[in-house]
Amino acid sequence: MERVYVESDWYDGPRSGIADFNGIPHRFISNFDDATGYIETFNLFPILSEELELEIEQWIIFVEWNKKYEAGQTDTKTHPGRGGLSQRWDEIEDELKLQRETIPEDSFLAKATFPHNGQEGRYELAGPCYGVVWKNIEKNA
Repeated sequence: MERVYVESDWYDGPRSGIADFNGIPHRFISNFDDATGYIETFNLFPILSEELELEIEQWIIFVEWNKKYEAGQTDTKTHPGRGGLSQRWDEIEDELKLQRETIPEDSFLAKATFPHNGQEGRYELAGPCYGVVWKNIEKNA
């Protein structure tokens, strides 16, 4: 099982984020089928260490907000992803927008399962409560 650093999107399971592939941080983005919805095949591609640092910094902002949310100290109106509520979140969002939306030509496909990693909380500073197992790896055509 490999480490998941950041969960960027969740819909019936992880849809995008940063995780290791063979011990190297990669962005993963779930594929979508118009007929059936999200499928368990992901585009994977390595990221620069600077991107990873920014992703982790934004993750920490989210985790700190989420702890307050789960404790009933705030509501979804204060989520930093709403824009205009956390200057640093917004700066990181702007800086990573292109990397999050662009799938490079040298990306590859893999299926994934996301087993629980033994972590107590769903979202912690070290990442979400699951790791990833990649299988059926293939180059994009």
